[in-house]
Amino acid sequence: MLHNLSFRYKVPVRSSILILVTAVFVTVSLMYRAYDDMRRDLLFNAEGMSRVLVRTLVPAILHDDVWQVYEVIQSAYPAAGADTTLASELIMVLDAAGNTYVANQPKRFPMLSDPALGGPEFALLKRAALQHQEETPAVVDLDLAEYLYLVMPIVSDRVRLGSLVLGFPRSLFLPRFLTIAKRAAWMTLLSLAVLLPITWYWAGRMARPMIQLADCMARLGTTTPEHMRCDLYESQDEIGRLGLSFRRMLAELQEKHALERQIVVADRLGAIGRLTSSIAHEINNPLGGMLNAIDTFKRHGNCEDERTHRTMSLLERGLLQIRDTVAALLVEAKAGSHTLKPVDIEDIHTLVAPEAAKKSARIEWHNELRMPIDLPATPVRQTLINLLLNAVHAVEENGLVRCRVWARDGRLHMQIINDGRHIPADKIEHLFEPFSPLSETGHGLGLWVCYQIVQQLGGDIQVHSEPGSTVFTVVLRYGENE
Repeated sequence: MLHNLSFRYKVPVRSSILILVTAVFVTVSLMYRAYDDMRRDLLFNAEGMSRVLVRTLVPAILHDDVWQVYEVIQSAYPAAGADTTLASELIMVLDAAGNTYVANQPKRFPMLSDPALGGPEFALLKRAALQHQEETPAVVDLDLAEYLYLVMPIVSDRVRLGSLVLGFPRSLFLPRFLTIAKRAAWMTLLSLAVLLPITWYWAGRMARPMIQLADCMARLGTTTPEHMRCDLYESQDEIGRLGLSFRRMLAELQEKHALERQIVVADRLGAIGRLTSSIAHEINNPLGGMLNAIDTFKRHGNCEDERTHRTMSLLERGLLQIRDTVAALLVEAKAGSHTLKPVDIEDIHTLVAPEAAKKSARIEWHNELRMPIDLPATPVRQTLINLLLNAVHAVEENGLVRCRVWARDGRLHMQIINDGRHIPADKIEHLFEPFSPLSETGHGLGLWVCYQIVQQLGGDIQVHSEPGSTVFTVVLRYGENE
C-alpha cells in the first residue's frame, strides 16, 4: 500500500520537477538571449556612431585642430535628460603612437599622455588599438574590465592618423538586464502557476491506471485467478489497451484454473467411484453368503435358545444395513424406466413437502416442463429428490427452498436453491464424495448418488455457494443432443 502511494505521488512530483527545471532552463535561456541581443544592439549602434565620428574627425585631425576634435567628441555624448541607455561614457582619440590626443575626460586622460597610466586595463586597450590595422571597428572585451570598448582606426588616404575608442560601462547592461529578468521571472511564475496543477492532474491521472494494473499484476502471483477482481482503466490509449490485454489474460487464466479444478474433481470422483464399485462387488459376494447362512440357520437350526435368536437377528440386521450401504455405492442409471413426464416432477413435490413441513420450510415450486422428454424417469427423479432433501436439511427453521425445472435446446435443467448455511469453496470440491463429512444426517451418500447418476446420464452438476444462497444446478442432455 505504501509502495502504491509512493508511486502514485512519485509520477506527479517527477513531472512537476521536470516542468520546473524546464521553465528555469527556458527562463535562463531567454535572459541569456536578451543579454546577447542587448549587447549586439549596443555594438551595432556604437559601430554606426564610430563611423560617423571618424568621418567627422579626419579633417580636424589633419588640420591639428584639437578644439574642433574635442567639440566633435563632446557632441557625441547625449545632452542632459536624454536617453543614455546606449550612450558611450568614455570617448578617446589616440594618435598614431597610441597616446591620448583628445578625451572627453581630460582630467583623467590629459593630452599626449600615455593611456596606460590609467591602469592595466588601459595598457591592454592601447596595445589592442595599435595592433588593430583593419578599417573596421573591433570589440575589445577585457576580463573584469570597467568598460566594454569599441576601437575604430582613423585613416585618411590609407594613412593611419590614430584610433577612436568608445567605452561603454558595463553597468549600462544591469538595469535593462534586471528589467528583462524580472519580466522573465514573472512569466515563469505565471506559467508554473498554470502548468503545475495541470501537470499534477494529468500525471496523477496517468499514474492511477498504472497503479491499478501494477497492483493486479502483483496480486496475480499470490492470489488464485478465480478470486481476483481488477477494476482497470478502460480507454483506447496505450494504457487502456494494456489493461484490456491483462483482463483478457486474467479471464483465460480463470477459465483455465476452473477447468483444471473440474478435471481434478472429476478424476478424483471417478477414481473413488471405481474404488467403491470394486469394493462393493467384493463385499457383495461374502455378504450374500452370510445372509444365506443366517436364513438357513433360522429355518433349519435350533433357535429355541433366546440368546441365540437375538444374536442371529442382530447379525441379520447388521448385514442388511451393510447390503443397503453397498447398494447405494453401486449406482446404476438404468434406462429401462419410462420416459420422464411433467407428472413425475409434480410427484416429487408431493413427496418432499412433508419433510419441508417438519422444519416449517417453504418450497417455491416452478415446474416448467410441459411435455415428456427422452430421459429415464427413475434416475432423474432420484437425483431431484436427493437434492431437494439435501436442501431441506440444509435450511434453518422457516427457511426457503426454490426448485425450478425446465427444458430448452435439448437439455433438461434442474436448479435447487436454499438459503441455508454457506458452503466454503475449499469444501465444495469434496461435496460429492461418498460419506462426505458435510452430511450431518444419514450416511452422506445422497450427493454421491446424484453425481454418479448425472455422470452416467452424460450430464453436468455444479454448485455455487455464497452467504444466504446455495445453488445446485443439473443439466442433462436428451434426444439428438444426448
